[in-house]
Amino acid sequence: MLGRSAFGLGSWNTWDRMDFGDAVRLLKTAVDAGVTLFDVAHYDFGPHAENSRTDILFGEAVREAGIAREDYVLCGKLWLWDYPRSGFAGQLETSLGRIGTDRADLVVVGDYRERPDVPRVVTEVAEQIRAGRIGGWGVNNWLAADLDQALEFAAREGLPGPEFAQLKYSIARRAMAEGEPYRKHFDAGRLALQASDVFEGGVLLGNAAPARKIGADVGGIRPSIVAASAEVARVAADFGATRAQLALAFCLAYEPVANVLFGVSRAEQLTDNLGALLLAREHGLEIRTALAHLRLDHDVAPDGSW
Repeated sequence: MLGRSAFGLGSWNTWDRMDFGDAVRLLKTAVDAGVTLFDVAHYDFGPHAENSRTDILFGEAVREAGIAREDYVLCGKLWLWDYPRSGFAGQLETSLGRIGTDRADLVVVGDYRERPDVPRVVTEVAEQIRAGRIGGWGVNNWLAADLDQALEFAAREGLPGPEFAQLKYSIARRAMAEGEPYRKHFDAGRLALQASDVFEGGVLLGNAAPARKIGADVGGIRPSIVAASAEVARVAADFGATRAQLALAFCLAYEPVANVLFGVSRAEQLTDNLGALLLAREHGLEIRTALAHLRLDHDVAPDGSW
């Protein structure tokens, strides 16, 4: 299902960072361009307990845009911060209700501080799939050992296992997505990769100190990423591309990638980003070679154990 759309809109709190009319226009532009996957979460768990309205606003905007539910893929989230006290049935009732729908096509399960009861997670996700509330699922930055257990338990019990992994993946951050613990599943066709945080919250695009809250700095390498952004600009210029196009093309040219998530707040940004599709097709391998020296997370464990 991820393969229906090479790009997905889903950056943290995307929809509450823009005027409502702009959000409606952006959604129409996206769907018309074939960007039909939307990652929309209810951010009210763990470090995300911030009373965000981004999911409510998305639901209002997609209805105002006149986009039929069958014309887009909704990817939600099930959080493990307070699991199992906050069970999946209750989380879905809240999150889907806020969006104004009764079903998510996909869900991403994660993150966690303490390792979860993996068989219980797999079993409860399967219950929600049987109930018709979700269509399939993936994991978000799980320890590789827990992913292995989930796949093995699901196969043994005849339950639907995770179909994809949503991982931080960018020009600078490659440890988990390219490391053997996850790569073995990508290569075997057991999982697809959904690349997230591909712009490092805008840092790779030249915004050294974003004003908004952005993703965690795993491994403490963000100062190095700030320093590397000028080199990203230089390489982008060599290919006649913007930094955003280069960053997206880099991810698209990695074979396991089925979908790349990013956030934009204007239709013009989306239109510019779409140029990465042609760039990746024509110069993908060259781009990855030109950026090989900018991997900055060599000291980060590829199995997620940081």
